[in-house]
Amino acid sequence: MEIGANSTITGAIIDKNARIGERVRITNKEQGVEADETNYYIRDGIVVVPKDAVIPSGTVV
Repeated sequence: MEIGANSTITGAIIDKNARIGERVRITNKEQGVEADETNYYIRDGIVVVPKDAVIPSGTVV
């Protein structure tokens, strides 16, 4: 697992071999919203980054 500089992760599950770029903010600011994105998904208010996913620098979830 790699997490870039100045990234913030709160209330998330990051699976092995996931890579998170610099200045990424994962906080699920919209509690209760469920989503299926290419590199992550949200279930029951928890952001899940699956195995081998890549979250590009500057992403806000």
